[in-house]
Amino acid sequence: MPRTPEENDRIRQASKEKIRAAAMELFMTQGYYATSISNIAKQAGISKGLLYNYYKGKEELLSEMVEARIREVIEVMEKAITLDTPDEQLKYIVNGAIDNVYKKPEVHRFYLHLQTQPVDDDDLIKYSKQLTQENARLFEMQCEIFERMEVKESRKRSLYFSSVLQGIMLMISTYPQKFPIEEIKNQIIREVCN
Repeated sequence: MPRTPEENDRIRQASKEKIRAAAMELFMTQGYYATSISNIAKQAGISKGLLYNYYKGKEELLSEMVEARIREVIEVMEKAITLDTPDEQLKYIVNGAIDNVYKKPEVHRFYLHLQTQPVDDDDLIKYSKQLTQENARLFEMQCEIFERMEVKESRKRSLYFSSVLQGIMLMISTYPQKFPIEEIKNQIIREVCN
């Protein structure tokens, strides 16, 4: 019995996810430039030809990975904005950001590294700029939350909040087993929401 279009789509998405996971692991351990399409196919347990059915090359694969990451971050912020009060919104952002990094610290490190590429790196700088531009847009959304809280110097307060949250995320991605996650989440929520 032939597969339905839905089954084919599910298989295709599962294969692409397997390829992205393999690429992520190799990009993190070997680096983007040292990783070949053959390496990725082998890590994913598929043929190189099948990988090329899904992606034209390594750069298209990275592009899709960056777009997926941006969508994840946007989803957290958009969900936060739907909540009733600024306090609830900020709590959601804190929990979403910290939980995400705690579950996948290596992924956070990868995108942080990608975001800090040298300007002269013609291949990767566009992804760095894409991530930076999206972070700037999300920061503006966050500033609006602080404005609704009617705190004094809301933009500076938002910058402080972002700096603390980013620092916590970096520490978690560096020392995930040694970090008191719940205590830290509660501390930043107390500081910002009260």
